[in-house]
Order: sequence, then structure tokens, then C-alpha cells
Amino acid sequence: MQFTHFTDYSLRTLIYLGAQQSVLATVSEIAETYGISKNHLTKVVHQLATRGYIQTTRGKGGGIRLARLPQLINIGDVVRDMEENINLVECFNAKNQSCPLLPACVLKSVLAEARKSLFDTLDRYTLADLLTNKSSLRKITEPKKSAH
Repeated sequence: MQFTHFTDYSLRTLIYLGAQQSVLATVSEIAETYGISKNHLTKVVHQLATRGYIQTTRGKGGGIRLARLPQLINIGDVVRDMEENINLVECFNAKNQSCPLLPACVLKSVLAEARKSLFDTLDRYTLADLLTNKSSLRKITEPKKSAH
């Protein structure tokens, strides 16, 4: 299983904001830090705000910050909220049950167990757990100083 870029960027954004909690961040600086599309990241930020993970402030002096304490942001929840499709194979989708193996197949139950194990693991962690090396993360996520 591979998460979408959307989920990856969501997690990276939360890590960035968690490492820089004392200041407002901008989409531009996060995009530049990670070398990703500002347009794509804008959609990620919108979804994170809609789901209540971050707060956004518009206008001059605006930016984004965490809406909750890092220990209240569960990684399993973030992945569930950001991934559009966590069906590992076709037969997980109730609307698409066309696999001829389905009546006798054991693979579906094996993959369901694997998916459950993945989320059981993710559910044990919060954003705070991902920020244990905050000083190193701050160095990586510090906004670049302009050479002007």
C-alpha cells in the first residue's frame, strides 16, 4: 500500500507546523521547504483546515498553524481523513464485487487483517510522537532567509 501524495503532504505539513508552533507558517514556505507544488499544497491545507487540524488566517500577516495540540492529532485519523480510498483491492469496494474469486477467496480477509494492523499501528501515534526530534526538525523546516 502506498499513500497518495495528498496524504504524504498532509503529514509533512502537520510536522512542519508542529516543529514551528511559535510562528505562523505560509503555504509558500512549506512548499519551498519540501520542494512541492504550491497549488497542490493549497488544496492539502484547505482539507486540513476543513477537518480541523489547522487554522488559517487570511491577509497580510496571515498564515497557518495547528488548530490542536500535537498530542491531540492522531496519525491514523489524519490518514483516514486524507486518503480517498483505503481499499487495498477491488473487492473491498461494496459497489464493485465483480471478482470471480470472491465466493471462495481468502485473500480479502488476509488483506483486511493487514489493513487493520496498519491502522492499529498508526492509531497508537500522535503528531507529538513525530516531533520528538524538534530541534533537528526546526533546522530543516526553518523558512529560508531572503538574500536581498
